[in-house]
Amino acid sequence: MILQSLSLVNFRNYEEASLEFSPEVNCLVGDNGAGKTTILDAIYYLSFCKSYFNAIDSQNIRYDQGFFLIQGAILKNEETDKLHCGVKTGQKKQFRRNDKEYGRLADHIGKYPSVILTPNDIDLIKEGSEVRRKFMDGIISQYNKPYLEKLMEYNRALSQRNNLLRYFSENRTFDEESLEIWDEKLIELGSFIYEARKAFVETFIPGFNGLHAEVAGGAEQVSLAYETQLDTKGMAELLKGARTKDRQLRRTTCGVHKDDLNFLISDHAIRRFGSQGQQKTYLISLRLAQFEFVEKATGVKPMLLLDDIFDKIDDKRVAALMRLVSDHRFGQIFITDTSGDRIPALFREIGADLKVFNVEQGSVQLQEEVADGQEK
Repeated sequence: MILQSLSLVNFRNYEEASLEFSPEVNCLVGDNGAGKTTILDAIYYLSFCKSYFNAIDSQNIRYDQGFFLIQGAILKNEETDKLHCGVKTGQKKQFRRNDKEYGRLADHIGKYPSVILTPNDIDLIKEGSEVRRKFMDGIISQYNKPYLEKLMEYNRALSQRNNLLRYFSENRTFDEESLEIWDEKLIELGSFIYEARKAFVETFIPGFNGLHAEVAGGAEQVSLAYETQLDTKGMAELLKGARTKDRQLRRTTCGVHKDDLNFLISDHAIRRFGSQGQQKTYLISLRLAQFEFVEKATGVKPMLLLDDIFDKIDDKRVAALMRLVSDHRFGQIFITDTSGDRIPALFREIGADLKVFNVEQGSVQLQEEVADGQEK
């Protein structure tokens, strides 16, 4: 799968931009704040129908404008698909594939997978469990369509159950049968979600451990663990046992919406005991493992989006990472850097097909094209 071209109108700080990409490596160079990351986010939009950085579509519209437009041409299975994402202030988002609009955006997820690594990924380590659940859900949803449907159903049922608990409290009443209707939904859906997450983590761990060893040179022992209340009790038993507590707190205190991933280094929480470099290495390995997992699950190489990867990791790990991503193992790559020479020099050495784009305050210009290690 290859993103051949991308065009933007009124997206973030871009009034207009058009790019044609290399099938291998595309480097966006420029100062911080110039708009390099915005290009990566536009590509992410084409994969997931939303921004990686700002979930409110209207806030991605360029200042004082009424709409934005992202269009791309993707070569997949020897056919070129044209994707269109349009957002107008106060209107429903439009997303079309080959001029046909989707009835549900969920139907698009997984067709054109991508994996993004950005400095914001530190939230996976630093923030609460919701961020790590979204990490799991985002991967599983790309290859397991029933999972995404049941996850959305679960969240709707959870919201209804919580509304009912608040109603009981505010009106000093209680109807057990009404509550059990939503319990049955959560039991059915939660059990499915638990099994899917458990299977994902068990399959994911070996690949993650192997990639971390390659990036870090085996310098640290790392692991991750799926933490869930369902490991000890089923959903039905959990809900029944927590009913009194739920009524007191006016919310559902148990279930898969409390699941978490525990990130460990030498059997200790990496958020407390890992250095900045170790945390960055962990996250890089996590995203590369995500890439390989999605590729195996879908049969499609995702687009790999690497934003500011050189910060806080030493030269040895940078070299190991570059060796990994430059051996055609990771398909089409989009990478940002503040240095105009660092990444091109690394890829010239291996003869990669490379395009370098200069980015300056909302404008993009092709700097040079390198094919088979020769400048053109």
